[in-house]
Amino acid sequence: MAGHGIILSNAEEEFTAFVEKSGIPTIFTLLGLGAMDEMHPFSIGMMGMHGHRRANRALDECDLLINFGARFDDRATGNLSGFAPNAKVIHVDIDPAEIGKNVHTDVPVVGDIKEVLKLLTPEVDTRDHSAWRTWIDGQQNRVLRAALEDRPDWPEPYSIIKEIAEVTNHDAIVTTDVGQHQMWAAQHIGVKHGKRWITSGGLGTMGFGLPSAIGAKMGRPDLEVWTIVGDGGFQMSGTEVATAVQEGLDINIAIINNGYLGMVRQWQDLFHARNYSEVAISAPDFVKFAEAYGATGIRVRTNDEIRPAIEKARSIKGPVLIDFVVEPEANVYPMVAPGASNSQMIDSDVPQERK
Repeated sequence: MAGHGIILSNAEEEFTAFVEKSGIPTIFTLLGLGAMDEMHPFSIGMMGMHGHRRANRALDECDLLINFGARFDDRATGNLSGFAPNAKVIHVDIDPAEIGKNVHTDVPVVGDIKEVLKLLTPEVDTRDHSAWRTWIDGQQNRVLRAALEDRPDWPEPYSIIKEIAEVTNHDAIVTTDVGQHQMWAAQHIGVKHGKRWITSGGLGTMGFGLPSAIGAKMGRPDLEVWTIVGDGGFQMSGTEVATAVQEGLDINIAIINNGYLGMVRQWQDLFHARNYSEVAISAPDFVKFAEAYGATGIRVRTNDEIRPAIEKARSIKGPVLIDFVVEPEANVYPMVAPGASNSQMIDSDVPQERK
């Protein structure tokens, strides 16, 4: 279990060496994405509330869980009574207050992860867990469609994320706001390097995406920068487009525009009998909004327009905003319902699951 502590400790190389020697499959917390190349054969995806199905299934079946630098927060663990029920737990963390706080720890290791790994890896035997990895791969996510049957030509959110990842070769810095778009991005962006995935964990701050992209570009002008935001969160800090224009920053803004505060709407859809309250939102014409500030605006309404728009944005110097108009009621799956365990993932949008 790879957490943000690995990245904060600049221990990505040491962690990868440990994983390759031990042969242990690896899952990531939301903030741990980038601790190891997600395309590595031992990477099996993100865990938790909107984690990959095979990652949560592996958690449910494993007999040993080693947590490197994560705090066992509720969005990662789900209901603690059902979390990794068969596992002995080793927890490596620099903060002793985190050890045993939420999950019983059988072997506590307190220390800086980079230094711990330098001592630990030489002591670990080289092992082959190919049978276990084959079982995990058999639990792979299905490609899910969420209420898209009536409007099949609308851009599918996960397709947008996958195209950005593919066109940029997974090398760009990607920042996000908080909400459905954040989870689609976490599931599908495929982070290869540490410090290339910048998202608001913890309490989760809407409006974080654009300012963090500006900071990332100013800090690393040599790298391509994308921010993936929702139409709600973007409007909380969208005036910072002026800063990006003024500073001549070459950043790309992808708005996943569904006309809702999407994650709140999804909870009301699935758990409150679709009694929508205060979730439908208005918005300006985002293309005109960008142009008013001197940036470039592009609108995408079909799947066929996704890749050309991304490629056009990359060819333009200065800030570019792409307004991806998506199906308003698309949901993020898998999902672990509040109070449920990770093993009780909701895999699809079916009426009997709306309670």
